[in-house]
Amino acid sequence: MPELRDLPAVDTLMSAPELAPLVTRYGIQAVRDGIRAIQTDMRSARAVPDWAAGAAGYAAHLAGQLRGSAYTAVFNLTGTIIHTNLGRSLLSETLWREVEALITRPMNLEYDLNAGRRGDRDGIVEARIQRLTGCEAATIVNNNAAALMLVLNTFALGRKVPVSRGELIEIGGSFRLPELMARSGCELMEVGTTNRTHPRDFEAVLDESAMLLKVHPSNYYIGGFSAEVEAADLAGLAKRADIPSCVDLGSGSLVDLTRWGLPPEPTPQSVLAEGIDLVTFSGDKLLGGAQAGIIAGRKDLVDAVRKNPLKRALRADKMTLAVLEQTLKRYENPETLPVELPLLRTLTCPIKTLTKRAEAVAEALTGWQTEVIDSQAQIGSGALPDRTIDSVAVTLQHADHTAEDIATRLRSLSTPVVARISDDLVILDMRCAEPLAELLDVLSQLQP
Repeated sequence: MPELRDLPAVDTLMSAPELAPLVTRYGIQAVRDGIRAIQTDMRSARAVPDWAAGAAGYAAHLAGQLRGSAYTAVFNLTGTIIHTNLGRSLLSETLWREVEALITRPMNLEYDLNAGRRGDRDGIVEARIQRLTGCEAATIVNNNAAALMLVLNTFALGRKVPVSRGELIEIGGSFRLPELMARSGCELMEVGTTNRTHPRDFEAVLDESAMLLKVHPSNYYIGGFSAEVEAADLAGLAKRADIPSCVDLGSGSLVDLTRWGLPPEPTPQSVLAEGIDLVTFSGDKLLGGAQAGIIAGRKDLVDAVRKNPLKRALRADKMTLAVLEQTLKRYENPETLPVELPLLRTLTCPIKTLTKRAEAVAEALTGWQTEVIDSQAQIGSGALPDRTIDSVAVTLQHADHTAEDIATRLRSLSTPVVARISDDLVILDMRCAEPLAELLDVLSQLQP
């Protein structure tokens, strides 16, 4: 067994070819710190294992320790398509190539090329949103929570805002609407009940209200004996009181999804057409673009939002705006969206294609017990929380491994595969099983 004096010098290990891939992936300092930590533990224990005398042993140990310390591509086989933890909506390679020059070179982010002076950061994207939704004006911030916070802070600072008890949402990461409203500087007034809220509940507090707010239920739904105030009714009450009305749509699809056989979701243009003054919605959920929060509606109200000092703190960066602009451009030709937009391509992928994927995946998993089954996929990220779409999946099990063990091993592959577990079975859903050739190659590495 090697002695402590046999431990290789850190600099010697850092220059070894066996560690070069780790340095490239995780960075010099992370690898150096990892080596030092390993050797410190050995010195404390006064014991040196056989593998510690050469660079290959350190490479093997560091690979496990550093896994997860850098962003990496994964395969999302969970059955949740817009998965918040896995990056939400995907961008097409074609779109990314279109914006590459804007990201790597100077661009007219806030520069008016015609006038030769400073321009409007949101102007180009705003024009596209105006054409698509018919709104008078629009502005962009870094996510939809920021959009709603900015609206509340602009129109209800130090004042009261009524919200239906059935819409006091909590979404991922313990984000809660009441807490966001408090941070926005306004006071929440709960109206109605959890399952039933009527226009009269809002009407009773109109004199106290700075604005009226309706919130998409996001990741849950209320059924059975229930009632909610429709956007048109809320808009009418707000106009009577001469106060702004706002609907937070959350996911915010810009097209009628039913044309492709998908469940319906309200669009910003349909809500504005009902008389609502402002809508807020996300750029990276059903819209299929970059993370952003979009505020659209009446010009005088959007102008007031723009003047709020918080707007600068919450504004979107050049990458977000470049991606969003190219994504919105694709919506101007809805017929090509299933080809141009990865999200819609995934949502509309035929069952026949999913079945072929599943058969290929099952064949690649030699030595494992597999079965191709019908499945249900969730759209995810608060979009259509009460609806699923048909899918196909592969179940994966082995007599010598628990489902948790198999799932852990899948995540340890050269490209991690993230699955779900149900009834002690590992489920590999085929909706997001792309690129298939790479997935099959990765799964072939999984040995029983």
